This record gives sequence, C-alpha cells and structure tokens, in this order.
Amino acid sequence: MAIAIRMAQTTWEGPLASGTGTLRMGSGAVGELPVTWAGRTERADGRTSPEELAAAAHSACYAMALALRLGEHQAVPERLAITATVTLDEADGVPTIVSSHLNVTARVPAMDPADFDAVIGEASELCPVSRLFGGAKITVDAALEPAP
Repeated sequence: MAIAIRMAQTTWEGPLASGTGTLRMGSGAVGELPVTWAGRTERADGRTSPEELAAAAHSACYAMALALRLGEHQAVPERLAITATVTLDEADGVPTIVSSHLNVTARVPAMDPADFDAVIGEASELCPVSRLFGGAKITVDAALEPAP
C-alpha cells in the first residue's frame, strides 16, 4: 500500500508561447496558480512554474527528512530553513531539470558540526524528491547555527 497519493491538475489553453495555464492542487491548500511559458523562462510576474513547484517540493521534503534524521539522533531542531534552487537547462538538446541546490541553515541545540554533517548526509539519502531527481546534480550547503 502506498504511503501517500496526491494529485495536481493543470489546464492549458493556447500555444506554448502565448498560452496560459491554471494549476490546481488536489489538497486545496493553495488557490489556483497561473502558469505560462514566459513565467517559466523569463520573469515570473506572479506566475509559477514546474521548476518552482519542484523546488518547493524538494525543500519541504528535505526539511522533513532532516527533521526525522535529527530526531533519530536525539537532536530536536529548533529551526530548519531549507532553500531549494532548481535549474532548467538544455541537456542532449531538450529542456531538462539539471540540478537542485539545497541551502540548509539549522538551529539544533547541543549538536556539534561533525555530527550535523553526518545527519545531513543521511537526510540527503532519505529524501524521496532527491531520488525523483535521479539524473540531476543535487548539492547541499549546510550550516549549523550556534544556539542562542
């Protein structure tokens, strides 16, 4: 049995360059999101893109994986901030998501940097969205903030 099944739907009208789309999340957690080719490749101007949605999925997934692995090491995070930057580029002549870079800042009291680095490696292997990006280069910059 699957752990979770979620859906989203995009309705597109018109040709790629001048057409428009509307994305709806099955959960209803966010309202309708506009998508356009220009919003994807030029300026967002309030429109989203598959790459932005992939970045959102990657940052949320990684935050959960890191929180889980920290908990398994009896290190409860006070705060995790994960920014994912997804890059669309040409590979073998076709547009391809070629990389996702994660920038992680964490406040985890009483955790030393060596242990934190080990947990970062564990979280990197655990995150399902990282595995979804199988052929993409995934990099992580992580910093442990000192406890206040």
